[in-house]
This record gives sequence, structure tokens and C-alpha cells, in this order.
Amino acid sequence: MQRMYSPWRDVYMQTFKEEKPFTPEEGKSVFADIPPEQDEERYVLCRGEFCFAILNLYPYNCGHLMVIPYLQTPDFGDLDAQTMVEIFNMSNLCMKALKMTIKPQGFNFGANLGRVAGGSIDEHIHFHIVPRWEGDTNFMPVLGETKVLSNDLRQTYIQLREAIKKLQSEPKKP
Repeated sequence: MQRMYSPWRDVYMQTFKEEKPFTPEEGKSVFADIPPEQDEERYVLCRGEFCFAILNLYPYNCGHLMVIPYLQTPDFGDLDAQTMVEIFNMSNLCMKALKMTIKPQGFNFGANLGRVAGGSIDEHIHFHIVPRWEGDTNFMPVLGETKVLSNDLRQTYIQLREAIKKLQSEPKKP
């Protein structure tokens, strides 16, 4: 098996802790306490009782989003059953909205638990949904230290938010 290393990602992970955009107070993650009036500015797609969905500002692919519990914890075991159910239901809703809007051929879905697992915000568990297309990897990140994204973040946000609203308004299937 060959391995391809991506050192540009390490540079991002090391500098992110220093920036801490939108952190309201020491000890809070960038995901903590986002007031609803900042939803559009912060790209929050939808909110539930126990979690919310938000576009990733540093996406691996177009439409990369995260589902995040309101409870700030690094430990999966701290999430109660209601929160876990809502996370999976919201993830399903977001994947349906992604299929409606940007039409991916598949998804990567999961969480990086801890810094050594790739978690750049390891103090607040969050679940990534990364849309995938056949052939969506190329030489640009390796040789050019550039990730090519073909969708505008603001436009993707608007499309996804509208698709989610539409899906939420549809009658539930028995």
C-alpha cells in the first residue's frame, strides 16, 4: 500500500488553535454558543433540540458540513440517546439535502475523536458529512498546496438551507 502525506493539513491544524474565530470566552469551542441571530453569518443550516448542522468553512469537498451537539464534550460517551438519535436524523436530512442540491455520488460520514485521530477541534465532538464524487481527488493539494472547490460557499449554504426547509415541511412517511 502506498501512502500519500498531506502536510498542508498539519499547517492548518496548528494555526487554527491560535485563531479561534468567534470564540465567545476561554474554554469554549468555536462551535459553542452560536446565537441564532448569527446563523446566516456562521453558515448554520438548521437547528434541532440537541444539535445543529453547519457548513465547514475549511471544506475537504464542496458541501462539506458538520452536525454538532450543543453539549461541548470531546467524549462520544457523554452524548445521551436523544442527542445521538437527533444527530443521525439530522445527518440523514443533510445528506438528502446534499443529494437534492449538489448531487454527490457518495459520502464520507464520521467523527475524528481526539487530536491524534485528526480532530482539529477535539474539545467539541462533531460529525463530518463530506460529499464525494468519482475522481474528486487530484494532484492540486499535493503539488500546488491548493484544494480546488467548484461551488461558492454562500451559494451552497443558501441552496442547502432551502432544501432542508423543503424536506422538513414534507409530510412524514409512516
